Parts: sequence; structure tokens; C-alpha cells
Amino acid sequence: MHGKVLVIDPIATNRIVLRVKLAASHYNMIQAGSIADAMQVLAQSVPDLILCAATMPDGDPLRLLGRIRKMGLAGKVPIIALSCGESDSERLRLLAGGIDDVLQKPINDALLLARTRSIIRAYATASEWTLREGTSRALGFGEAATAFSPEQTVRIIADDGAAAEPWITALSDRLSARIVFAKPSAAVADVEPGRTPDAFVLVVGPDEGPEMLQLLATVRSQANTRHCAILTVLDADYTTLGAQMLDMGANDLMRSTRSSEELALRLEALLSRKMVTDSLRDTVRSGIEAAVIDPLTGLHNRRYAMPHLSRISERATRTGKPYAVMVADMDHFKRINDTLGHAAGDAVLIETGRRLRENLRAVDLVARIGGEEFLIVLPGVGLGNARKAAKRLCQIIQGTPFEVPEQATPVNATISIGMTVVDPVNGTHSTKSQTPEALLDRADKALYGAKAKGRNCVTLSRPAA
Repeated sequence: MHGKVLVIDPIATNRIVLRVKLAASHYNMIQAGSIADAMQVLAQSVPDLILCAATMPDGDPLRLLGRIRKMGLAGKVPIIALSCGESDSERLRLLAGGIDDVLQKPINDALLLARTRSIIRAYATASEWTLREGTSRALGFGEAATAFSPEQTVRIIADDGAAAEPWITALSDRLSARIVFAKPSAAVADVEPGRTPDAFVLVVGPDEGPEMLQLLATVRSQANTRHCAILTVLDADYTTLGAQMLDMGANDLMRSTRSSEELALRLEALLSRKMVTDSLRDTVRSGIEAAVIDPLTGLHNRRYAMPHLSRISERATRTGKPYAVMVADMDHFKRINDTLGHAAGDAVLIETGRRLRENLRAVDLVARIGGEEFLIVLPGVGLGNARKAAKRLCQIIQGTPFEVPEQATPVNATISIGMTVVDPVNGTHSTKSQTPEALLDRADKALYGAKAKGRNCVTLSRPAA
């Protein structure tokens, strides 16, 4: 499944229509007829997105948001309100109150799906950085957030400067950020080092879709602008183009007929979210590498791996998603050191770390936790895929001999892997048995089994019946 979506609407037909539309795109759909029903659902499982009718028997989306905040889920679950009316004041009230977006019925299917994908992606990214920042704080490297923040910059992009001028004037009066203008051809080209805009507003005029799509792709692909917030302003008739822009990386969109106040509200939300994400990213990156990176292989070390594994376990408990923990150990590594020297052994370890890292996903954890021992954690991976991944890693190590210093002949090496898989939904392990130490112990015991079976293989640690 791509994600879990909670639909709240008092009219059963509306819920069924949304369920059919989103389930066809492989979303796991949950339904509720009121805020009270929704709170019971939230107490059992936290969704990735809430689609909420603007009017319900026991309140509105803002009341739902208030209840969610009391549960401690503020900022963790996005809410899109679905409104039947075109009232600007009602839409602005919901946006100002903290609702992530307001979509007017009837909703274009392509736009609904694109907005769903976009907002779930944005919150998942923020959640990942929060997880990593939490790991850094557990290690003692997190610093208290400072009240000072540099002036933010918003760059309005339009072919027609006259068309952009009203937006610039209105935003300058409403936002503390610096508002500047640029044509599409200069939107990225003239960005000075260290002066990257915090947000781009793409004002899309008639027949400018292809040009703006190309610009959007450029902004998202360049290292200095890929984290910028992007809001597109386009005509109501361009729903297909809007869906394309959301799927290509735009964070938000609105109609050009809407008020400058709405544009300001949407930009404030994007700028605030970007400031938080930038802060989390800086906390993770600054000052911790020397303490948590193994100097030989460049992988994370045990000091980083254990608290990060703890957070992966905590997240799995909340989301109900499985994860796999592996311990990989080089076979007969002492023989390499004794016969060829420690320089050769180091070269084998460095290359092993590189092969493991390059053949796993970016979200997977690979750490060197001992002399020739590596910890591998695969979030969101069940038993079948974990077993395939482990066997593939064994084949990758065995398949290509290792080049070592001062040796004309490459060295053959293999690894053994012990593995354990935790599936919170099936309740295969107790909470106590999901501590990093217990998980590592189970994987270690499985590793002993792999060594006993002749090495260069994978053994699974199974829970007791």
C-alpha cells in the first residue's frame, strides 16, 4: 500500500466514492462518519492523511485538528478539508486555523490523487528528518533551537512582470520575507551562492505550462535549490497541469483568481515547514560525523546505529510496518589479516562497506559495529524481501574478488548473515524483545547458525512459539 488515508464524512455515498478513487491507487482506506468516530480510529492507528468533510454533525475540520493536537499528533497527520462551497472566508478560516489544504467539490480525480501523493510525501520527508534528529539528540549532539532565524526570501517567477506585480505588492505587505521577482530564464541561473530562495512562486500564464514544468524540474534537480518550497499559481482550467506539477515536486498550488491573503497563508505554512525541516537537517549534519562515522569504512558506527535502531523500532510499533535486522560478518577474516597483512584486511573491509551501502536503499541503515561485523536494518521490509536482500548481499560479496594493496592476485571473501524480522501487526515479538540489544542478540545468534552451516549463507532467528 502507498499509505493509509482516513476519510471522514457523514454521508456514506461520499465516503464510498473517495474510497473507490483512492483504493484504486493502492491506498489503504479507513472511514468514519463523524469526529467522534474518527477519534476512535486514531486511537487505534495513525493514518498518513485525513480527508475531512467541511461540515460534520459534531464539528468541523478545525475541531478535529484541535482534538488531534490534544492527542499529541500535531504536525504529524496532514488534513485536507473537502468543501462544497466557494466561500473565500470559509476557506481562509480553515487555512489560517492550520488545515493543510481545502479542496472544492466536485474534485478533479487527477488533482485529488496528485495532492494526496504530494502531501503524504512532504510529511513523510519531515518525519524522516525528525527521526534522524531524534537519533542525534539521543547521542547528545542535538542543540537547543535558537529563537533567531535569518530573513527568508520568496522569489516570484513569471514571464509577465506586470502580472506578478500585484502579488509582489500584496505579499510584501503581509509577509516578513523578502519578495523578489525573476523571469523563468533567470529563476535559477542568477541565484547567488548562499542566497538561495526559501520559496518559489510560479505564476503560470496561458501556454506557459511546458516552460514552468521544465523550470520546476530544474529547481528540484539542482543541489542548491532542491529543498526550496514551491507554490504554483494557475488558472482553474489547468487542473491536469496542476496535478503534473504536484507530482513533479511542487508543494502547493492555488488558482490565480484567489486572493493575495490566501497566497500569503499558503506561503507562511510552506516557509514555516521549510524552516523546521532545515533546522532538523542542520542538526543531523552538523557536529556529529566525527563521533558517529567509522573512519575506515565511512559507514555509521555502533554509537549511531543502536539509538537509530531504537527509533526505527518505535516507528514500526506506531505504524504497524515490519522491519528486518541483520548482522553480517566476514568469513575467515583473521586469515586475510594474518597472511596478507592488516592493510589488505582494511582494503577488504572498506570495499565490503561500499558494496553493502551501494546495494541497499537510502533509508536502510548500514553500520560497522565491530572489527569485521556490520549491522544492517531494513525499515518497512517483511520476511520474504529481507531474505532475498540478505542472499543478494552474500552473492555480491562473493561474486567479485577484492583488490588489495601490493597483491597481484585479488582476494576472495564471503560473508555470513544472521537475521531477525519484527512484524508489529502480527505480534511476533513483545515490546521488551524489540530493544536494540535484544534485536542484536537475536541476529547474532542467527549468525552463529550461519557460521555453523558452513558460512556464506543466511540464517533466520525465529521467535519462540
